[in-house]
Amino acid sequence: MTRYLIMLVWLLTVCVPKLNAQSVDADLLKIKQRMDVIEQFTANLKLDVDISFINMPTKHAVMTCEKGKPTKFSSDDFVMIPKRGLDFTLNKLFEYPFITVDRGTETRNGKLYKVINVIPTDKRADFSIATLLLDTVNLRITESEINTKKDGTYILAMKYENEEMILPNRVEVSFEIEQMKIPLNFVGKGTDIDRKKMHGEGMKTGKIFLQMSNYRIKLRKAN
Repeated sequence: MTRYLIMLVWLLTVCVPKLNAQSVDADLLKIKQRMDVIEQFTANLKLDVDISFINMPTKHAVMTCEKGKPTKFSSDDFVMIPKRGLDFTLNKLFEYPFITVDRGTETRNGKLYKVINVIPTDKRADFSIATLLLDTVNLRITESEINTKKDGTYILAMKYENEEMILPNRVEVSFEIEQMKIPLNFVGKGTDIDRKKMHGEGMKTGKIFLQMSNYRIKLRKAN
């Protein structure tokens, strides 16, 4: 019996640390380290929506994102965006400890991407699982599907202006309408809402198209 206990302790002290050391994907860590140097960014924002019961004109704003603070807008009209649609640096995804699972690779438009699952290990995280497509050559994320605990599922498809950019210039956000709980009093001027269609049966989905330009990025100073 003593011999088995000694063997169990050896397995826990020797093997488990090695498993933990490999529990986060190395390519994702490289991308996270690249993202972590962004302290703040400001960009001009153009927004369009594709929601069956909402007819909304194009909106424009200036947004400012600072690490650890809510996103701010400067606009003549209110801009309605799901909070997940603005998390370009995926700070919320990396806020609490997590592990990853390698799901292989996937080809999109002739380009090969690595696919991984991100699973939080802290119950304070606001999502249960996320699936990421990693561009391991340019060290950035091209797509994320995030299953939140309260706000349904979001899919962010990101496009970049060139191979050097760390932040996208175009983002397509897909989401579930019911889960999003759209604040209809705040969708902005010039917006028409078909309330009959809105209250119709069945799951409704929507898309928001974001276009960013004139980025001003503040990076963390090297020690």
